[in-house]
Amino acid sequence: MTYSETIDWLFRQFPAYHLQGQAAYNPGLKNTAELVAFFGNPHEALRFVHIGGTNGKGSTSNMLASILTESGEKVGLFTSPHLFDFTERIRINGVPISEAFVVEFCKQVREHEWNIAPSFFEITWTMALQYFKTKGCSIVIAEVGLGGRLDATNIITPLLSIITNIGLDHTQLLGDTRAIIAGEKAGLIKSGIPVILGETDSETRPVFESTVEKVHSNILPLLEIEEYPSTLFGYQKRNYRMVKTAAEYLKRYFAIDDRSIQRGIEHLSKNTGFIGRLEVISQAPLTIVDCAHNAEGIEQLLSSIPATKGELHILYGTSSDKDVATIKVILPKEANYYFTTFNNPRSADLEKLRSEFEKIGKKADFFSNPKAALQQMQASANKADTCLVFGSFFLIHDFFEDFFQKPLAETK
Repeated sequence: MTYSETIDWLFRQFPAYHLQGQAAYNPGLKNTAELVAFFGNPHEALRFVHIGGTNGKGSTSNMLASILTESGEKVGLFTSPHLFDFTERIRINGVPISEAFVVEFCKQVREHEWNIAPSFFEITWTMALQYFKTKGCSIVIAEVGLGGRLDATNIITPLLSIITNIGLDHTQLLGDTRAIIAGEKAGLIKSGIPVILGETDSETRPVFESTVEKVHSNILPLLEIEEYPSTLFGYQKRNYRMVKTAAEYLKRYFAIDDRSIQRGIEHLSKNTGFIGRLEVISQAPLTIVDCAHNAEGIEQLLSSIPATKGELHILYGTSSDKDVATIKVILPKEANYYFTTFNNPRSADLEKLRSEFEKIGKKADFFSNPKAALQQMQASANKADTCLVFGSFFLIHDFFEDFFQKPLAETK
């Protein structure tokens, strides 16, 4: 099979959460254990930092990976979902996995007779582990897929765990209170392995403290930051505080210094391929792209944007499983809105968008084509205005050629 045929097979053969949503969720570690055993348990030869949470996992993972890259390490980075191509999920020092490796790995999976029905995510995670071991990575930054306790990535014992925050997302899978969701994510905390906690409150903190006590772990206190890198603003500063705390702890294992931390942030996109999170893509008008897709993420985004001199324009598209009733209340009334569907089966349909958002602001237009929505926003905005493009990863994917450059994959 060619690479395109292989990816098509992978998406069709096994459940993929990014296409099917809840139906693809496959909690538990049994399938992953059988998959990695078939490939010789590659995770046992690797060292990890494990990062979970509702929002901020991607930013935190990429910043830490970039710092370790600047420290001279061979850094494997596992994140999801992808924006442009499947290979973005598995990178080493910023370079995506080779298409040839994807084809060969899937060939081995396809030809084996399994007693299990592994999910898309379980196979992708096993592929990443095998790739990182084959390439001799000295450290792997692994982003949790969904939840924590029963997530496929939770077969590892890391050097350090990070839990960024807790929000009410994926409630149909993880629970309908922040305390219950915190309990699922607290499953990342391992015996004797320290954990960094980002944002907690009176509802979630006791859950983590109870788990830490039970498994004889410890919570690393967040460092106080006197001066933040100039390239970071808004919620990225909160993520950086966790990253800086992690970097200081990891100095006992790696040659991290102040210069590698500074250069790691400066060279973030180059070192990791990180794009589409609080990213300024134009100055006149100021245009910011972000993957905020749930209520907590959208609140963080809106609190992060600088004060607007002109009008605010918001282009937004969401998946059908998001709590749009809550999101509707969060969105500012004084804005021009461009609501759109996107090219993925999980997109909320146009009529749902219209019924929820028709009266939200002084101007709200609805589009079945995201490119048409973007063109209308760009035509309507003045140079002094601020434009926000945010929502599902799949919405941002549809704008990839408009905003970003295609990542360069490994050739061998």
